[in-house]
Amino acid sequence: MTAVAALENAAKTPDRTAVRRRTLARPLLYGVLVLCALLTLLPFGWVLSGSLRSLDEIRSDPGAWLPQHLTFDNFERLFNTEGFGTFLANSLVVATIVVVGNIVAASAAGYALAKFDFAGKRIAFGMVMAAMMVPFTTVFVTQFVITVNMGLADTLAGIALPSAALPLSVFIMRQYAMSIPDELLEAARIDGAGEFRIFFGIFLPLAGPAVATITIMSFLNSWNNFIWPLIVAQSTSSYTLPVGLAATSQAAAHVTDYGLMLAGAIVVMLPVLVLFLFLQRYFVQGVAGSGMR
Repeated sequence: MTAVAALENAAKTPDRTAVRRRTLARPLLYGVLVLCALLTLLPFGWVLSGSLRSLDEIRSDPGAWLPQHLTFDNFERLFNTEGFGTFLANSLVVATIVVVGNIVAASAAGYALAKFDFAGKRIAFGMVMAAMMVPFTTVFVTQFVITVNMGLADTLAGIALPSAALPLSVFIMRQYAMSIPDELLEAARIDGAGEFRIFFGIFLPLAGPAVATITIMSFLNSWNNFIWPLIVAQSTSSYTLPVGLAATSQAAAHVTDYGLMLAGAIVVMLPVLVLFLFLQRYFVQGVAGSGMR
């Protein structure tokens, strides 16, 4: 009996050790994640603090984390800036075109690459993958020449259309479409449904997480885009919010108004944050369903 008890105790010892390791590992993991989150939020905290400080206070102590005298003057001056409403409206129009274009065009392309068999399918998918790897700086000159030749320079359409079907959106939708059973689509075809009805009535509702993912990514790409709108827009009437804020934050003698710039950064940041908070659950599902890691 003593030998049996000793064997049982020996078998339980590794289990207890494993339990203790798991018990210690979880708080350690959470602690590391909290630390990483705080490090990520530090720049945003400094931007928020700077937006609530006067320009003189920012210049006297740029590295301060807390404002000595809390003020909303920067936001008041921002909203009263000439053209701010136009910049905001332009950004909303461009972002809407980009998001709708990616939901419809990129989703249709991804759906076709996943569910249809046609000549050159692998080549087309390879081109999508290659386009994801090409940096913007290598193609923006050609892209600008094409935009000018189409008569879209200094227009909101010229700013929005190049991003209306992002290669990343096509890839995400194609990967997610691969997980949807072909039998479901075949059953709809047997019932007499056309391809457009299948795409809009069956596929897109089932691909909700992927749609939420490309909505967030395309909106973020459009809303924060600075270089391309700066190149295409030739007049202040076509400026988007980032370009307009950069132009209006230059005070006399080419001195930057940092308070105004930081307040503008907060305003630019808020729509993206709100959109992500509403769609974060679907965003995680869409990333997981598309196979992205």
